[in-house]
Amino acid sequence: MANRQNAATAEHAPDHAQLAERFRPVFQRIAEGALERERNRTLPFEPIEWLRQAGFGAVRVPRAEGGSGASLPQLFRLLIELSAADSNLTQALRAHFGFVEDRLVSTGDEQRQRWLKRFVDGELVGGAWTETGNVGLGQVITQVSPRADGSWRLNGRKFYSTGSIYADWLDIYAQRSDTGEDVIAVTRARQPGIQHSDDWDGFGQRTTGSGTSVFEDAEVEAGNVIPFGTRFKYQTAFYQVLLLSILAGIGRAAANDAARLVRERTRVFSHGNAPRVADDVQVQQVVGQLGAQAYAAEAIVLRAAEALQAAYDSHFLGDAEAEHQANIDAELESAQAQLVVSELVLRASSDLFNALGASAAREALQLDRHWRNARTISSHNPLIYKARIVGDWLINGNEPPYVWQIGNGTRG
Repeated sequence: MANRQNAATAEHAPDHAQLAERFRPVFQRIAEGALERERNRTLPFEPIEWLRQAGFGAVRVPRAEGGSGASLPQLFRLLIELSAADSNLTQALRAHFGFVEDRLVSTGDEQRQRWLKRFVDGELVGGAWTETGNVGLGQVITQVSPRADGSWRLNGRKFYSTGSIYADWLDIYAQRSDTGEDVIAVTRARQPGIQHSDDWDGFGQRTTGSGTSVFEDAEVEAGNVIPFGTRFKYQTAFYQVLLLSILAGIGRAAANDAARLVRERTRVFSHGNAPRVADDVQVQQVVGQLGAQAYAAEAIVLRAAEALQAAYDSHFLGDAEAEHQANIDAELESAQAQLVVSELVLRASSDLFNALGASAAREALQLDRHWRNARTISSHNPLIYKARIVGDWLINGNEPPYVWQIGNGTRG
């Protein structure tokens, strides 16, 4: 019954204007401190708390369950706006929204209701999936072991633990020590045996909390070890489109910054086209192009979000073939979107300097953050492989991979 109600809720999403109006004051407040956080590498604990208190983490939870009942396109429109304010925050919440999505399509009313209530109460989830070092392709070193009392203990080490520093719960990719089955172990983030480190040293997305997590006999409550094979089928596409919403937000922020700085600029070049930079037709052309690139990026993301919504809806139809096709469509749309959106935003975040002078390179402005952040986001899933996947589908009809792994290959 819960699944049918959930599907029905998705068909009657709230008015987006009212939904966005609820969160825009928080986004504006976040944007006001973004430059200072970037300059000083200040972790956004306070902005995360503002979003928590506003109920942002429950935006996808059905209204009947106390959430906002947003559709997937509405979620991604909101995430684009949040990313324009501070792209680090959206990425810090990526694992949370992925886990929310998984709980929305999960079976088992009692567990589902328990998690939805936690989301409504403001509890957030971080992620810890990737292992580095001497790890073979597909190998999972992190282990979860059963105890006689029905609980489990988790041991291992993860990197790219995005959002974990800010979270109440952790979504951890692990392996059962007794059966070797790949699972998701969901554990409380604040407990003995768990250590979080802010040691992410990338040149972009510096305040996402994407560092190392270490687990030493950390407790996992009974019922919180979930077979990986039961995860929502469109998960890879979902996580990718969320990254693309971050890129689209960065594109919007780059265009807005360029327009504002041109509007405020008083210095002109002797060989320019007008006594005011704001009236220089070539500068206007640059800013107009930036705006068009940001517009196109956002439109593509929302098109991909529609495919995700179709995949979500198909889960409740009881038609396995239709669901499978919807998942194929979502994966292919996300792959094609990644190829184009990444190029648009990387170009925009570099071309914005064509509208400004050398002073635009000053540290105080932090305009380079747009390119640094976009380049970091675009490197998550290699573009070259996405192009091959799309090409293989178009030429040979071969389905895209829904789950992929990374690890050490063999040396030739």
